[in-house]
Amino acid sequence: MSTMTNPGAHVTVGVDTHLETHVAVALDQVGRVLAQQSFPADPPGYRSLLRWSRALGHVHAFGIEGTGCYGAGLARAARQAGHRVIEVDRPDRRSRRARGKSDPVDAEAAARAVLAGTATGVPKNRDGDVESIRALRVARRGAVRIRIQVANQLHALVISAPEPLRENLRRLSTRDLVTTAAALRPGPALDPTAATKHAVKILARRHQDVDHDIAVLDDLLRQLVPRACPGLLELFGVGTDTAGALLVTAGDNPDRLHSDPAFANLCGVAPLPANSGKTTGRHRLNRGGDRQANAALYRIVLCRLRYDPVTRDYVERRTTEGLTKPEIIRCLKRYVAREVRHALLA
Repeated sequence: MSTMTNPGAHVTVGVDTHLETHVAVALDQVGRVLAQQSFPADPPGYRSLLRWSRALGHVHAFGIEGTGCYGAGLARAARQAGHRVIEVDRPDRRSRRARGKSDPVDAEAAARAVLAGTATGVPKNRDGDVESIRALRVARRGAVRIRIQVANQLHALVISAPEPLRENLRRLSTRDLVTTAAALRPGPALDPTAATKHAVKILARRHQDVDHDIAVLDDLLRQLVPRACPGLLELFGVGTDTAGALLVTAGDNPDRLHSDPAFANLCGVAPLPANSGKTTGRHRLNRGGDRQANAALYRIVLCRLRYDPVTRDYVERRTTEGLTKPEIIRCLKRYVAREVRHALLA
């Protein structure tokens, strides 16, 4: 494609991001395509893309797909260079059926979404304590999943183990089973009993290793979370794990969430009306948003339902007004989301 250079043009750049390459399309202020180009997805490629865009005119904004994944490096480089970066959702299936699928088409769609104002989301900065928390939480979540799998495998082996090994182990709790199995001495034989001892011992030691990894990650998170937002831990029912989940959802720049409803929508606790016919004034479950943040808010509400007198009084009052328990919990999650956002911005 020919390149149109106009130093006076206000350039909007859309970028379709991938693992190895990024495809950029530049539009002028009236939506004409100025140029398109493919760049390597590495720091030299980011610098080339920025130089290329500046050569076309005054850069108004970058619309980048996947700022939390393949586009994270480019978004960071563009922001550090002083450019405005907008997060653009990938085209939905309906628009793809109508326009087809290619990298330049997607990049142009990203640029047009920014130019039209339909894409306005500010991406997370990913350069502070919250990004560190996110990385640690990824590792912890995987470790917890492995620990559960290992515990299930351990119990399954014990259930089908030969006697008397089965009888000696089957009534133990997971913690006691891990301790006992890790200390087994299978011996050199490879009969079913000895083989099962080998297996449960290996699984038990794997469980202990993962347990140690989780403890290390928890210790690091206990240092980082208060440093990132000390006020969040002061809220009733908020611990390190729930605070970490909410911080990751908000990002290192929580001021990008311009209002309480915006944060509630991000967490999937914005009320959705469910009115039809004679049914009015009802709201249903919001299945959108960040489900980890939603789960964190739910855990906070459960804690308050049990231990907070103010919350218990609220539940009693709303119950007399005719609300069901799920509806009351949804109201409380929305209220907690407002508290959390104010703590994040404090």
